[in-house]
Amino acid sequence: MATHTPKNILITGAAGFIASHVANRLIRNYPDYKIVVLDKLDYCSNLKNLLPSKSSPNFKFVKGDIGSADLVNFLLITESIDTIMHFAAQTHVDNSFGNSFEFTKNNIYGTHVLLEACKVTGQIRRFIHVSTDEVYGETDEDAVVGNHEASQLLPTNPYSATKAGAEMLVMAYGRSYGLPVITTRGNNVYGPNQFPEKLIPKFILLAMRGKPLPIHGDGSNVRSYLYCEDVAEAFEVILHRGEVGHVYNIGTKKERRVIDVAKDVCSLFSMDPETSIKFVENRPFNDQRYFLDDQKLKILGWSERTTWQEGLKKTMEWYINNPDWWGDVSGALLPHPRMLMMPGGIERHFDGSEDSDSTASHVSSNLNQTRMVVPVPKSVSSPRKPSLKFLLYGRTGWIGGLLGKLCEKQGIPYEYGRGRLEDRASLLADIQNVKPTHVFNAAGVTGRPNVDWCESHKTETIRTNVAGTLTLADVCREHGLLMMNFATGCIFEYDAAHPEGSGIGFKEEDTPNFAGSFYSKTKAMVEELLKEFDNVCTLRVRMPISSDLNNPRNFITKISRYNKVVNIPNSITVLDELLPISIEMAKRNCRGIWNFTNPGVASHNEILEMYKSYIDPNFKWANFTLEEQAKVIVAARSNNEMDASKLKNEFPELLPIKESLIKYVFEPNQKSLAA
Repeated sequence: MATHTPKNILITGAAGFIASHVANRLIRNYPDYKIVVLDKLDYCSNLKNLLPSKSSPNFKFVKGDIGSADLVNFLLITESIDTIMHFAAQTHVDNSFGNSFEFTKNNIYGTHVLLEACKVTGQIRRFIHVSTDEVYGETDEDAVVGNHEASQLLPTNPYSATKAGAEMLVMAYGRSYGLPVITTRGNNVYGPNQFPEKLIPKFILLAMRGKPLPIHGDGSNVRSYLYCEDVAEAFEVILHRGEVGHVYNIGTKKERRVIDVAKDVCSLFSMDPETSIKFVENRPFNDQRYFLDDQKLKILGWSERTTWQEGLKKTMEWYINNPDWWGDVSGALLPHPRMLMMPGGIERHFDGSEDSDSTASHVSSNLNQTRMVVPVPKSVSSPRKPSLKFLLYGRTGWIGGLLGKLCEKQGIPYEYGRGRLEDRASLLADIQNVKPTHVFNAAGVTGRPNVDWCESHKTETIRTNVAGTLTLADVCREHGLLMMNFATGCIFEYDAAHPEGSGIGFKEEDTPNFAGSFYSKTKAMVEELLKEFDNVCTLRVRMPISSDLNNPRNFITKISRYNKVVNIPNSITVLDELLPISIEMAKRNCRGIWNFTNPGVASHNEILEMYKSYIDPNFKWANFTLEEQAKVIVAARSNNEMDASKLKNEFPELLPIKESLIKYVFEPNQKSLAA
C-alpha cells in the first residue's frame, strides 16, 4: 500500500462545506503540515467555516479564483506546494440548468488551470480531484450492486457533465504528463456549516421557522447520505494511503428516500408530516437513485462511523445554535432556489458581516496579518462593492422611476444608466462605471400619448424596443449579469382556445397572436429573440396600475378621463404589489419568461365601479363597442387573460387582481381623501 506524507497542501474551495471540514481536520491533526486554503468566497462559502483553524500557525487563507493562472502558479511556487486537494466547484444541480456556462467555467476551466500549473511547476506529488457520484448517472432501481470505480460515466445534468469533463482532464494529465492524480466520487454529504440550498439544512431551517418542507416530485428519489466528519476522515485516508492513478468511491449502502428524510426531520421537530410536507414541481431530470460500491475505500481502512440518527441530530442541534450562520438565506429556502452566481459572490467574514468583490487579487480580511495573504496588484486596490447594486434603465419612465424609489426604500444602492440602449459603447461604459450586480431594463418606446404614436414612428420604435433591448441583453451576457426586462403582455388577444370569460389564460410558452399594433409587433419580436439569452428574465406587464391616480400612464387614470370606454375583462399588473416582487426575483436569479400580472381579470366597468365606490361617488361613465372604439384609434388594442400560475407558485402571497386593487390602490387613496 502506497503512503504519502505531504508538507505543504493547497486546498481549493475550503471555505465551502466539505472542504472546510477536511481543512480543519488536517490542521488540527497534523500541525507539521502547512495548509494553504484558496477560495473565491462565492455565495455558498463562508470564512466562519474555518474558525477552528483561525489561530493555527500552520494555516493560511488566500482569497482568489482557481481560474487565475497567475495566482495559482504564484501560490504553488511561493508556498512550495507539493499536494493539492481540489474541492472548488459549482455544485448545485438546480443552478446548473439556468447558468450552465458558469459551471463549465468553474468546474472544467478552473480544473484545467490547476492541472496546467502542476505540469509547469513539476513539484506536485499528489493531486486529489474531488468529483461526485452523479457522474455515473442514474442507478437502476433494482440494482443490488452499486456503481464501482470502473463503471461507465453517464452524467444526466449540466453539473454532473462538467464534473465528468473535469475528470477526463485529470485522467489525461495523469497519463500524458505523469501527474500523480487521484479522483474521488462521493455520495451526498450533510452536517454543520452546509449552505441551505441543499436538502437537509434546508429542511432543518424551514422546520425551525415552522414552514412546510418542499419535496420535488413524489419524494421517492433515493439518495445515500454521509456525515461530514466521516467524509473528512475518508479524505484523510485517501491523502495518506490512496494509490496514484486510482479512483475511490466515498459512499454508504444506507439509502433513504427523500420523503423519509423529510419525515425524520419532522420527527425531530415534533411536526406532523401530513401537514408539514408540501409536494412541488419536480426539477428536470431528477435522477431516481445514485448507489455506490464503497469496498475499495474500505480496503484502505476507512469505514462510516456516524449513524443516520446521530448525524441528523447533531446537524439539527448545530443549526439551532447557529441560525444566522449564513445570514439571509430566504432565496435558498425556496422549493427551486436559483442562487446568484456572480464573479466573487458574497464574501462572508469571520464576524458574520458580508460584502461583495469581483476582484480576485487583493488582501482579504485578516485571519492573521502574516497568514491571510494574496499577491496585491501594484495599482491601488479597488473598493468593495455592496452585495447588491442595481443599474436601472428608464429613468424618465413610469416603471423606471418607481424602481428607483423602491431601491431607496429597501436600501439597495442603484444608479440610472446614462447610455442609450442602441449605443453599445455607452452601455459598456455604464457597466464599467457602476459595476452592478443586476441590470433592470424599464426603458422602451410605448408612445405619447399612447401606442398610436408608434404607427407613425416605426424606425424609432424598432431602434429602442428591438435593437436597443437586444444590445443591452448581449452586453449583460458578456459581463455575467442578469437582466430583468420589463416587457408587455399586449402580444395576445382572446381566441378560440382562450375565449373571453373562460378563465383560460395565455401561458408563458404560448406563441403571441396579436399584431394589431406596431408596438406589439416589436415587443413580440424582441421577446422571441431574447429566448436565446440565458441571462434574461422577461416580465410581461399588462395595463399597469398604481396607487398614484394622478399619473397619466396609470390605466385607472386613463379610463377615468375617457368620455367612453369599452368593457372587456383583462389581466392587469398592480405595480405597488408586483414591482417589489421583481426585485425579489432578481435576488432569486429568476430567468426566462414570466406573466407579470395578478391572477384573474378585471373589466373596465369593474374597475370604474371600484373607483366610484372608493374615490368619487359622483363619477359617471359610458361604454361603447370595440367597433366604435376602432373609429377613434389608429392601432388596435390587445385584450386578453394571462395565466399567472407560474408567478403565483413562486410567490404564493400574490393577491388576485381585485383584492390587490382594493388593498394597494383604492383603500390607500380612500384614506388619503378622508384625511
